[in-house]
Amino acid sequence: MLSAMALAIPTASATAAPTTTTPTVPGGVSAPAAPAAAAPAAGSAAGWTAGTRAYLVISAPADVAAAKAAVAAKGGTVFASYDAIGVVVAHSTATGFAAALRTVAGIQQVGATRTSDVPADAYSPALPANPAQAATTLTESNRWDMTQIKADQAWNVTTGSPSVKVGVLDTGVDDQHQDLAPNFDAADSVSCAYGKPDTRSGAWRDVDTHGTHVAGTIAAAKNGKGVIGVAPGVKIASVRIAEPTSTLFYPENTVCGFVWAGDHGFKVTNNSYYTDPWQFNCPDDLDQAAIIEGVKRAQEYAEGKGSLQVAAAGNADYDLANKTTDTESPDDSTKVTRTIGNACLDIPTELPGVVTVAATGSGSGKASYSNFGRGVIDVAAPGGDGATGVYSTLPGGKYGTKSGTSMASPHVTGVAALIASTDPTLTPADIRARLAAQANDLACPASDSRCTGTTAVNSFFGEGQVDALKAVGGATPPTGKYFENLTDVAIPDNTTVESPITVTGVTGNAPTTLKVGVDIKHTYRGDLVLSLVAPDGTVYLLEDFPNNDSTDNVAKTYTVNAGASAANGTWKLRVKDGASGDTGTIDAWNLTF
Repeated sequence: MLSAMALAIPTASATAAPTTTTPTVPGGVSAPAAPAAAAPAAGSAAGWTAGTRAYLVISAPADVAAAKAAVAAKGGTVFASYDAIGVVVAHSTATGFAAALRTVAGIQQVGATRTSDVPADAYSPALPANPAQAATTLTESNRWDMTQIKADQAWNVTTGSPSVKVGVLDTGVDDQHQDLAPNFDAADSVSCAYGKPDTRSGAWRDVDTHGTHVAGTIAAAKNGKGVIGVAPGVKIASVRIAEPTSTLFYPENTVCGFVWAGDHGFKVTNNSYYTDPWQFNCPDDLDQAAIIEGVKRAQEYAEGKGSLQVAAAGNADYDLANKTTDTESPDDSTKVTRTIGNACLDIPTELPGVVTVAATGSGSGKASYSNFGRGVIDVAAPGGDGATGVYSTLPGGKYGTKSGTSMASPHVTGVAALIASTDPTLTPADIRARLAAQANDLACPASDSRCTGTTAVNSFFGEGQVDALKAVGGATPPTGKYFENLTDVAIPDNTTVESPITVTGVTGNAPTTLKVGVDIKHTYRGDLVLSLVAPDGTVYLLEDFPNNDSTDNVAKTYTVNAGASAANGTWKLRVKDGASGDTGTIDAWNLTF
C-alpha cells in the first residue's frame, strides 16, 4: 500500500537494470508518504483561499439538491458532487461549517476529510511531468513472482482479453512506457486528485513511481521487452488518486476513483493504498464516520456496476483482526497515538466486497512486513521480502524492484483479470469466489503463534496464495515444448500474411491437443480468418470471425488436433484480412507441444 501502511513499503530506485530494495518502513505500499506540503500563499490559484478545508456531505441521493443548497447556505461551496450515491465534496473556510451542516434536515453525515488545508493546486491543477523515455535492451525472462503463482503457465491458456479493463487507482501511470503503452487505455484514464475528475490528457500520469510499478505487474505487454504482467493481454487505465507533492490519497479522491471505475466499465480495480489521513477510520468519530460511509457508498456503486476492488492489506506487520492502537494518524499534520478497536477500519481494504491481499516472499512464506488478520485477509500473493523484490516498470521507460503488499495486490488483480477474460459474464462475487477456490493452501508457520486458523483458511494467508493457472482452468501445467515468435507482422487490408515458427527437437507427430496462442492487434476482427499451416502444408482452421464482429484484437489460445502432421519443421500462423478499412498486426504467437 502507499502512505506508510497505504502504499507498499519500500520504494525502488528508478533504474534501467534490475535493482533490489528492501522494506525499511512498516507501512502500506511504498516508502512512507512525505508530509503534506504547506498551503501556498493566498491568491496563487483563482477561487482558492488560505484555510480552505474539504468535507464529505452525505445525504440520500434524492436529497442531493437540498444538500448542495445547504452547503452554500452554511458558508461553503460545492467542489464536486456524486449524485447517484448522495455524496457531495464541499469546501469551506468556516470553522463551524461541519457542525452547522449537521443540523440541517436531510443531511445524514458530514465529515472533514483532512486535518490540513486543501492545496491551491486543487483549483488549477498542474499536469504531471511526461518523462523522457529510456530505451531498454532488457528482454523478458522468467521472474520468481510470476512462476510462484504460475502466471507463466496460465499464458498458455490466456494472456487476457483486451475487452477487460483494469483500473489502477494509484499515484498515476506512465502511459508512454514501452511495456505499458501497448495496453494503455487513455480514453478511460483520469486524475481524481482533490476529488473530482480531471480528464485532460496526461492528468493521469505518475506523480511518484508507485502506480507505474503496480501497472506493470498487472499488465505489462508480452512484447519481448523488459517484463510481462500477470495479464499481458488486458487493458489498463490510470485513475490517479494521489495528490502531487504529498502523494496522499484523501477520501474524496477515492470516492471519485470508485465512481469513475463503475461508470467506465472497469472489471477490476487495484488499490494499493489506504485512505489518508487516517490509517484507521473509527465510526465513533463524526468526521471519520462520514469518510467510511462516503467511500463505502462509492465502492458499492462500482461493484454494482460490475467492478471488483482488490486492495493491499498494508505493511505494518499488524493484526487487523485485533486492533489496539494507531500511531500513524493523521498523516497530513501532527500524528498522535490513539487507542482503537476493530470497529475502526483500514479503508478501502476492510470494506465489504473488497478482496484483501497479504504478501508472501519468495518461497510462499509470509512477508515480514505484511499485515494479517483472521477473517480480514482473503488471499495472498508475492510481494517480495528482504533481498528479493518484485521487478516491474518505472516511469521513463525504466525498471526496478519494490516490495510490499502494494506489490502483492496487483498480482491478484492480474489473476482476477485473467478470470474475467475466460468468462465475461462473471460478476464481482463470482470472481471473488473463483480467486478463493483456486488459491493454494498455505499452512501457518509453526514458529509464529500469531497465525491462527487452519491450513485451508488462516490469518496470514486467508484462502491461500493465488494460482493463475488453476484460476483460468488449467488443471495441469503444459508438459510439452514451447515455441514463440514475437516479431511483428503487419496485416494490411485485403491481404493474407504469415508468421513462421520453426520447431525442432520434438519426436514424432504433433499432439492432438496442440496449443496455439495468438495475440493480434486489429481494429475490426470480423475481417479476419486465422489458420495454422503445418510443415507438410496441411491447413488447420483456427477461427473465421463473423463479418459483423466489430471487436478489437484477438487474444486467444486454440486447441488443434494436429496429430496427422510431423512436429518438426516450420509452422505458420496465416492471417487473412478480407475487407477494407481496418488493419492490424500479428504481435506474437506461440505453439505448445
